[in-house]
Amino acid sequence: MPSELIFVLVIMILAALCVWGFKRIQLPPILAYLVAGFIAGPSLLNFFPHSAQMHIFAEVGIVFLLFSLGLEFSLPKLIAMRNLVFGVGLAQMTITTTVVAFIGNMFGLSVTASIVLGGMVGLSSTAIVIKQTSEMKILNTPRSQIAVAVLLFQDLAVVPFLIIIPLLGESGDVSIIQTILLSLGKGILVIAGLLWFGRLVLPIIFREVASTRTDELFVLTTIIVALGAAGLTYGMGLSLALGAFLAGMMLSESRYRFQIEADIRPFRDILMGLFFITVGMRLEWSLIWPNTHWIAIGLIVLLATKILLFRFSTFIFKTPSTDAWSAAFKLSQMGEFSFILAALAVTYNVFSADFSGIIVSIGVVSMALTPFMVNNSYAWAQKLTVKDTLSHQDLPLRVRNKDFQNHVILLGFGRVGQSAAKMLTMENIKYVAIDIDPIRVQEALQGSEDIIFGDVGDMSILRAAFIEQAAAVVLTFDETHKAQQSISKIREHFPKLPVIVRTKRDYDLDKLYAVGASQVVPELQEASLMLVSQIYHYCGIPISRILKRVQAERKHRYNHLHGVFPGETTEVNFEKEDKLQFLHAVPLGASAWAVGKTIEQCDCQRHSVNVYSIRRGENELIQPEITHILEPEDIVVLSGRPRRIERAERKLLYGN
Repeated sequence: MPSELIFVLVIMILAALCVWGFKRIQLPPILAYLVAGFIAGPSLLNFFPHSAQMHIFAEVGIVFLLFSLGLEFSLPKLIAMRNLVFGVGLAQMTITTTVVAFIGNMFGLSVTASIVLGGMVGLSSTAIVIKQTSEMKILNTPRSQIAVAVLLFQDLAVVPFLIIIPLLGESGDVSIIQTILLSLGKGILVIAGLLWFGRLVLPIIFREVASTRTDELFVLTTIIVALGAAGLTYGMGLSLALGAFLAGMMLSESRYRFQIEADIRPFRDILMGLFFITVGMRLEWSLIWPNTHWIAIGLIVLLATKILLFRFSTFIFKTPSTDAWSAAFKLSQMGEFSFILAALAVTYNVFSADFSGIIVSIGVVSMALTPFMVNNSYAWAQKLTVKDTLSHQDLPLRVRNKDFQNHVILLGFGRVGQSAAKMLTMENIKYVAIDIDPIRVQEALQGSEDIIFGDVGDMSILRAAFIEQAAAVVLTFDETHKAQQSISKIREHFPKLPVIVRTKRDYDLDKLYAVGASQVVPELQEASLMLVSQIYHYCGIPISRILKRVQAERKHRYNHLHGVFPGETTEVNFEKEDKLQFLHAVPLGASAWAVGKTIEQCDCQRHSVNVYSIRRGENELIQPEITHILEPEDIVVLSGRPRRIERAERKLLYGN
C-alpha cells in the first residue's frame, strides 16, 4: 500500500476518534477535525510535511459546503425576515468589518489585510450556533431568530469576500477601490449568467435525469453542476466557492432541492472534514506557544468587540434588549467561513502564514467556547437588562382594539391551531393565537386573524394575549419538551386555568399531566376513537352507548388502545424504543414454565409488562385477574415495551 494512502487512512482514523471524543464532551465536530489536523500536522506527527498535498480535497470540500449553503438560501424566508436580515444583519456586518478594519490598519496592517480581517471577525459559526440552538430546542425563540437572521446575512456577505479576495491579493493597496469595483462588476456578470442558465436550462436537465429513475445519474449530475459552476467562476478569476454557492442557489427553488441536498450530504461532510483537517495542519505549536498571550488577548478582544458591536447594531433598530444581548452572546465567535477566507487570504498573499495561524487559533478557541456561550446566553442577557415586556402598543392593531373576555388562547397556529380557530369562530368564541413562525404570522395577520408573534413560553407574550381573562389555553404543537415548559410557566401563575394539550401519540401522556395539563388529546388515539364510533354507528350500536364507550376510554386514558402488534413496517428507532407499547402473543406449550401457575406467580410486573389478554380456544379474556391460572395451549398476549416483553416471554417459557 502506498505510504501516502496509509497516511490518509491514519488521518481518517484519527479524525474519527477525535469526533467521537469531542461528541462525548458536547463539543462540535468542526473542532475535532481541527485538532486532528493539528496532531497530524508538522507540529506533532508530521504525516504531511507539505499540507498542500491535501489541498485539492479541501477545495472540493469548500465547494460542496457552499453548494449546500446555496440550496438553503430561501427567498421567501429572506423576505419574511427582511427587517432583521437587512437591518440588524447588515448593520452588524458593516459596523464590525469597518471597526475591526480600522483597528487593524492602526496597528500596521495593510488596507487590504485589514478589510479581510474585518470580514473574518464579522462572521460567526452558522453550523455550531444552529446545531446548538436546535439541540436546546430554542431555535424558534425570538432571541434565536435574531441570531438566525444575522447568520443568514453573514452567509450572504461571504459571497462578496469570495469575489474580492483573489483580486485584492493581486492589486495591493494602490487601486483597492478600482479593484473592488472591478471584482463586483465581474461577479455581477457571472451571477447573472449562471442564474439565467439555472433558470432556463437546469430544470430541463434535472427533469430528464429524474425521469430515468437512476440514483447514480442524479448524484453524478449534481456533482457535475456544482463542480462545473465552481470551475467557471475560477476560470473568470473568482473563487471556486462562489460558483458552488451560485449553483446551489440556482437549484434552491426547484422541486429537486431536498433530494439533491440528501445526495451530496455524505460528500460534503467528509470533504469538509478534510478541509478543517488541513486548516488544523496550519496550526504550528512553534507558532502558537510563543504567542499564547497574544492569542488569549485576541480572544478576549474578539468576544468583547463582537458582543458590544452586535448590541449597538440591535440598538439602532430598537430590538428588545434581552433578546439582543442573548443573540450577541450566541454570535460572539468566529465562523467556519472565516477559516475559508483565511485560507484564501494566505493563498493570494493577503495574509502571511504566521498571521493567519494566530487568527485561526483565536477562531478555534472562540468556537470551542460557543456551546458554553449559547447555553448561558439568555441567563447573562437577563442579568444585563430589565426583563422586557410586550407593550400593549406593540400588539397588532386588530388584537389591540378588541375586548377579550372568556376567550381561548391557541399556542401554535399550524394545521391543528388553524382548524381549532375555524371551529371556535363557528360558535362565536373569541381566540388569540401565538406563533413563532414569522411568515405564518404575517400571512395570518393579512387574513384578519387575531395572532401575535412570540414565544409561547414567555409570560410577557402570554399576558399580551390577555391570559388573565382567558377561558382556556390550548397547546396545538407537537413538541413535548416545549409544551412542558409552557404548561409549567402557566401553572406557576394561573393554577386553575384549563390547559388542553394536543400530542400526536400517547408516549408522553404522563409527563404532560405531571406538569399540570388539564386534558391531553393524543391525535392517533382520538382518530381511532372516531373511526370506531363510525363503525359502531353502522353496526347499529345506539348513539348513547357509543358516547358512553368513548367517554370511558378517555377517562381511563385510552387504556384499550395502547399497544400494537409490530410488523415489518413498524418504525422502531433509538428515540422511540423505550416509549412504544407493543403487543406480543406468547403460545404456551405443555412444557412451558408458566403452565399451572397464576399470572401473579409469573411476576410479569417485575419487567413492567402487563398481561393484556388470554386466548383459550375460541374465547378471549381481556385484562384477566392476577389469580387466573394459565393452562397448556393458552395464548398469552403481553403488553409493554419491546425489550421488556422479551424478558417477560423468557420468564413465561423458561422461568428465567
